[in-house]
Amino acid sequence: MKERDSHLGTGLGLRPVHYPHILEHPEAVQKHTRWFEAISENYMGTATGSGGAPIATLDRIRKNHEIVLHGVSMSLGSVDPLNLDYLKKLKTLIHRIDPLWVSDHLCWTGVDGENLHDLLPLPYTEEALTHLSERILRAQDYLGRPLIIENVSAYLQYSHSEMTEWEFLTELCKRADCQLLLDVNNIHVSAINQGFDPLVFLNGIPKNRVRQMHLAGYSTHGETLIDTHDHPASDAVWKLYREAIRRFGNVPTLIEWDALIPEFSVLEAEGRKATAIQQEVLRETKSL
Repeated sequence: MKERDSHLGTGLGLRPVHYPHILEHPEAVQKHTRWFEAISENYMGTATGSGGAPIATLDRIRKNHEIVLHGVSMSLGSVDPLNLDYLKKLKTLIHRIDPLWVSDHLCWTGVDGENLHDLLPLPYTEEALTHLSERILRAQDYLGRPLIIENVSAYLQYSHSEMTEWEFLTELCKRADCQLLLDVNNIHVSAINQGFDPLVFLNGIPKNRVRQMHLAGYSTHGETLIDTHDHPASDAVWKLYREAIRRFGNVPTLIEWDALIPEFSVLEAEGRKATAIQQEVLRETKSL
């Protein structure tokens, strides 16, 4: 791991509603939050030339905090050709911001050039594995850096899947030489919805491939969990996070909150909770 991103602790998702607080109180924010995760698409369109308000704000925040870029529409699993215009804009943004790393999702988001604005899961088959690994390799070559791939939440399973999600992710890392953004909330949501053991998922992921983790909240609809990112992380997710730290160690962790966004202090409190759990579990691990 690079010296820049060692001991990062807990970061927060960068949201426009919090721009004023972050810019007005940089030293106070830095006490608990050294880094932010910015949604790539929010800044890609203005990353060239004089830009505009979004990229100008990101430039200012970048002066005091580390940034990671997180994409939601690279659509790596799509059968459409890779969007070279998208990759070109992303590469320009990368050069401008110099993020610690760049991530996107194990999913497809559109077909025939139409963006469906959802993170749609793939079947876990050899065909999908070959298709996805080749596209990740091409995207990494173009961007000149490895990608960090996130597991998505899912509400169903494909009947023709040939392996589990964790087996698929493990093999994908080998073939594409990529790393993982392990979303602990997504593991819990998918485990409840699909009926698998989340600890089996964690134990099936190689220890040396996890570069970042996500924590977020979900909503319930009957017996189904919906990945809405509009609540604090649940007790079950915090419990699973403890096991993730126990297995993967001191991995930078992000608090995600995308709807019904509260005051910045609420996110900071969630971040401090994650940091406390990290430290507690690491102490326990060292004492064993």
